[in-house]
Amino acid sequence: MSGHSHWAGIKHRKGINDAKRAKIFTKLARPITIAAKGGGNPETNFKLRLAIDKAREYNMPKENIDRAIERGTGEGKDAARIEEFVYEGFGPGNTALLIKASTENKNRTVSEVKSILTKGGGKFVPAGSASFLFREEGEIVLDVSPENRESAELGAIEAGADDTEYDSEEHALFVFTSVSSLQSVREALEKILPLSSVSIVFRPKERVSISEGDRAKLDLLLETLNDHDDVDTVYDNAA
Repeated sequence: MSGHSHWAGIKHRKGINDAKRAKIFTKLARPITIAAKGGGNPETNFKLRLAIDKAREYNMPKENIDRAIERGTGEGKDAARIEEFVYEGFGPGNTALLIKASTENKNRTVSEVKSILTKGGGKFVPAGSASFLFREEGEIVLDVSPENRESAELGAIEAGADDTEYDSEEHALFVFTSVSSLQSVREALEKILPLSSVSIVFRPKERVSISEGDRAKLDLLLETLNDHDDVDTVYDNAA
């Protein structure tokens, strides 16, 4: 299923190797630190809870999670200077890109992201040039077999979801909600079905079809962007 985070894809998560584990832990720690600036208790800070849950999907050790929280609340030895940014661009086939990054050096990160886009056949654009093609939504992913798809979709709608999409390759049901409804829909769904992940994402309003050649170029560009230390997630609107 296109249009979702290529860094945090289900298959990628399940197939993670040890060589990338430390780097991914670093990427996972930053959203925890940023969310913890709003309070270090995940019971009252829903964004922190989401960030911690995402880290646990990758089996991030508890001490790493606790250290990231302390950085955000200022309790640790090195209080956080990390800031979160969303950069915008266009890639091969005129695909829109939203690049979510967190960094302690904004100037360095934006310069390097611009360079990656240019070398990969894309371009960096001002804020608002691509973001209007996406909606910020809550996303809940469930592992659902084809024979259980219909009942799972019905259960999601009854739980308050706005929309669903099914990925037949990964046997995954993507459930979409408003950001404000994400917590309540999550709580209703987890009573009846096991959840694979819960996130706040940028979902494309429409997807664009691109040629096989542009698809290969886009995949390479996305891989390079996602491999950058400061890039957390990349969203695109390719079909």
